[in-house]
Amino acid sequence: MLAVELTEVGLAYRLSRNRPGTLKEFAIRALKRQVTHEQLWAVRGVTIEIEPGQILAVVGANGAGKSTLMKMIARVLPPSEGRVIVRGQVAPMIELGAGFHAELTAYENIVLYGTLLGRAPQEMRERARAIAEWAGVSDFLDVPLRSFSSGMLARLGFGVATDVHPDVLVVDEVLAVGDEAFQAKSKQRITSIIAEGAAVVLVTHDLVTVATLADRALWLDHGRPRALGEPKQVVEAYRSSV
Repeated sequence: MLAVELTEVGLAYRLSRNRPGTLKEFAIRALKRQVTHEQLWAVRGVTIEIEPGQILAVVGANGAGKSTLMKMIARVLPPSEGRVIVRGQVAPMIELGAGFHAELTAYENIVLYGTLLGRAPQEMRERARAIAEWAGVSDFLDVPLRSFSSGMLARLGFGVATDVHPDVLVVDEVLAVGDEAFQAKSKQRITSIIAEGAAVVLVTHDLVTVATLADRALWLDHGRPRALGEPKQVVEAYRSSV
């Protein structure tokens, strides 16, 4: 059974063409039906299938729609059209720590962030110390996150997001967090998750990694798929275009 199925998937953002300057002006225009909108398609026409244990790399220039596609697979954003089917538990590594609260302690944030990722609060309470130890912040469990450095925040976010045995792993340019030792530790954990048979969707600008690690590659250009297939061929096509 497929781990991920996307069928003619698209996502459009609704933009106001004559945006009013105040709420009062907006209400008046809305009543008079003078507010018009247009759709900006961030992603459109994407159809892919990913089996358990497969690695799909997504490449493209900045603004090509890669992160939007990842958020749909991670169930963060619903598609505007098409169908998204993701089977099993998803571990999304997108904007690590986006659910953190600066005034809460590290312990409280582990529970909060893990809950936002779909895990049970009691499970997160039981795993909090082990997660903090893995991230190298176990001495700061009772410290508010406002005191953490950006590196500590990234390590903690990575630790929470990957402290599972997911069926689908979504990785969006987060392999460069922390120092060299932590990067090696992070890659080792991801390799372990892949070895356990998780389907992986990887967004990266490292084309060497795409060509050597991925089973298939997808090239997005302005939200549209330009190529899908053997990684080296997709990378060559993408390189020739830029």
